[in-house]
Amino acid sequence: MAGQRVVMVVDMQNGVFEMPRLAREQCVARINQLTAAADNVIFIQHAEEGGLEEGSKGFEILPELNQPANALYVTKTACDAFYKTQLENVLREHDISAFVMCGCATDYCVDTTLKNGASRGYAITVAQDAHTTANRPAAQAATLIDHYNEVWRTLTVPGNPVLVKTVETIVHEWQTN
Repeated sequence: MAGQRVVMVVDMQNGVFEMPRLAREQCVARINQLTAAADNVIFIQHAEEGGLEEGSKGFEILPELNQPANALYVTKTACDAFYKTQLENVLREHDISAFVMCGCATDYCVDTTLKNGASRGYAITVAQDAHTTANRPAAQAATLIDHYNEVWRTLTVPGNPVLVKTVETIVHEWQTN
């Protein structure tokens, strides 16, 4: 179905949030706004030893996130959700060529997946107020979020610019189209 409203939610898992993340509640609330307005939701889940093993409590999606009955799930083992996963097959099977990205961590899995997806030709919009990360030794989480929103807004992908918009703007555009 062309023109469908798709949200890709990256790594919003119990184990990922054992490390404090900036504005968890607000991020979750905004992701829930997106998923409520979407036609399709894809949850990306990171799996690795140390608390994110498949089937473990840490691997599970945060309980406060709404998971639509028709949601799709892709498991990854690298920062890039395309790397040795079924993501591209899932997108192809569901005729998805454009999606909104949100989730965790801004500076790792969201960024890496976004750049690889844009390079593969997917039309990507980032929900600028629905991704989060942790404070890092070199920069605070709020600075990293602002920095990556600007990087994505100015990323050079000829013919396929990445869009960066608020959740409110995305949902409004979906409702009026």
